[in-house]
Amino acid sequence: MHLYDVWFVLIAVLWTGYFFLEGFDFGIGVLTGLLARDRAERRVLINTIGPVWDGNEVWLLTAGGATFAAFPDWYATLFSGFYLPLLLILVCLIVRGVAFEYRAKREEERWQRNWERAIFWTSLLPAFLWGVAFANIAWGVKIGADKNYAGGFFDLLHPHALLGGLVTLTLFTFHGAVFASLKTLGPIRERARRHATRAGLLAAVAAASFLIWTQVHTGNGRSLVALVVAVAALAAALGANLAGREGWSFAFSGATIAAAVVMLFLTLFPDVMPSTLNSDWSLTVSNASATPYTLKIMTWCAGVATPLVLLYQSWTYWVFRKRIGTQHIAEGAH
Repeated sequence: MHLYDVWFVLIAVLWTGYFFLEGFDFGIGVLTGLLARDRAERRVLINTIGPVWDGNEVWLLTAGGATFAAFPDWYATLFSGFYLPLLLILVCLIVRGVAFEYRAKREEERWQRNWERAIFWTSLLPAFLWGVAFANIAWGVKIGADKNYAGGFFDLLHPHALLGGLVTLTLFTFHGAVFASLKTLGPIRERARRHATRAGLLAAVAAASFLIWTQVHTGNGRSLVALVVAVAALAAALGANLAGREGWSFAFSGATIAAAVVMLFLTLFPDVMPSTLNSDWSLTVSNASATPYTLKIMTWCAGVATPLVLLYQSWTYWVFRKRIGTQHIAEGAH
């Protein structure tokens, strides 16, 4: 196995970790507009991710940085061709971070409600757009002989891509609802479980349709195994949620997201961005990679830094593991 193969796997792991963690993070943001009934409940939902949301985004930064260093041609084509949707995602993430920090700076209800609306929309849009982006990567895009994207913005909005966006939005909402039921107390916990059932059923229909469509178009034997795992895990997550086993439901919903992301990467390999114009123009792990020396240095750095990141993030989740409810919100403190 070459180092560029290793780094393809590592980048797939980073994106899987990002969508697993930021998935429930985005889901909670969406639920602040769908599940919470008053300011106190919105505060509870925000507090469930308050200590961890910024740490979850470390996985995105690492995935982007690793792609830039290990596969510079992939990074250049991806970020130039997908410039507008990725810019919109970036703007949403910036506004979302500001909203989390600024919401409680003033006590006026209008001030806080406006920032809560910002949290809702800046969680919903990236949750949808990430699915659109990765659906396009798996399906293939217009890449010319010069390795540059030759299409336009609206070429990215075909039915398969839009269905991919619906899949990530519904899966993340389901994942977030299960996380909310795992982390809260009282009436909001019960409503989160009911909402998880509805979101999960919608996600099951969308995800099964999308994954089967992708498998038929570009799949192989390995991706078929991942597809079966994703579908089975989603069914198990729904069953565990109905049985009130919130921990198992969260584990299985996370496994669903992980298996779906792994499936997309398995349909790609050895390509990293297939060309729909000419298969000879596709970007692959070999023709888009950095030099062997660069990959060697990166491998040593990753071997040292990755365990440290996993350790401090795990510690953060352990420290803030307890459930919270509206009874923990002081009167008038929002």
